[in-house]
Amino acid sequence: MTMPDRSAPPPAVEFVDVRKSFGGRTVLSGASLRVEKGETMVVLGPSGTGKSVLLRHINGLTKPEAGQVFVEGQDIVPLSEEDLVPIRLKVSMLFQGGALFDSMNVHDNIAFPMREHTEMTEEEIRHRVAEKLEMVGLPGIRKKMPAELSGGMRKRVALARSIALDPAIILFDEPTTGLDPVNAEKINELIDDLNERLKATFVVVTHDIVSARAISDRVAFLHAGLFEFVGTFDEAARGAHPILSDFFRSCGFPAGTETASIAASAVSALSRGGAPVNPPGDAP
Repeated sequence: MTMPDRSAPPPAVEFVDVRKSFGGRTVLSGASLRVEKGETMVVLGPSGTGKSVLLRHINGLTKPEAGQVFVEGQDIVPLSEEDLVPIRLKVSMLFQGGALFDSMNVHDNIAFPMREHTEMTEEEIRHRVAEKLEMVGLPGIRKKMPAELSGGMRKRVALARSIALDPAIILFDEPTTGLDPVNAEKINELIDDLNERLKATFVVVTHDIVSARAISDRVAFLHAGLFEFVGTFDEAARGAHPILSDFFRSCGFPAGTETASIAASAVSALSRGGAPVNPPGDAP
């Protein structure tokens, strides 16, 4: 097992030789990954490969059978439930379905973690809720019930709740699942914008190639319990790893071709506010 370098500033999240199995089925078989502070790391892989299990290790909801999981330099594996509380206040999660409380209106859903974990007054909470709703592009809906919201709006409210305590790390479990392409694109833009504004670390689990190329600083490909590739989306699109290229092609993305590299560069430039990249021979 390779031990991490503790002389360097600690990353936001680090997995070192993590192993986990369920019912005799190996999910993680010595996975190691380093997520730097402030970056958006997208974890790619087919369904059922353990991507969501990986997220649950970061907030201590699941413990590995072996290995270490570091959050801001602290190994959280040996921590008790009581000792995990301050870690979980730093690490927020956007669940796949949003996980809003159906019996609470939007205001109370977003206010919930503030009431549970802080001593903020109701007036302070009201201002914080309004601020977070503004950040996700939904001002003025605090009195609505979840049943009155579209799928995209529910995801945005859930995201507002996940940033209510200004966490250092936000985990996203399949944030675009169940959304039409228009709303999926809006969520991608919102994730990218919030990463810039909050300066937080984002770990995003998805099998959505379009989402990965729109929001990632780097991608990590989980296959057979190991991270087979870690690098930029552009590097992945050039065919940097044969198994990853097969995964890209199974999703309809032309990995390993000049077209794929140009497409990845263009999307990356546009998503970061830059100029599009033109194919060879095209006028700028």
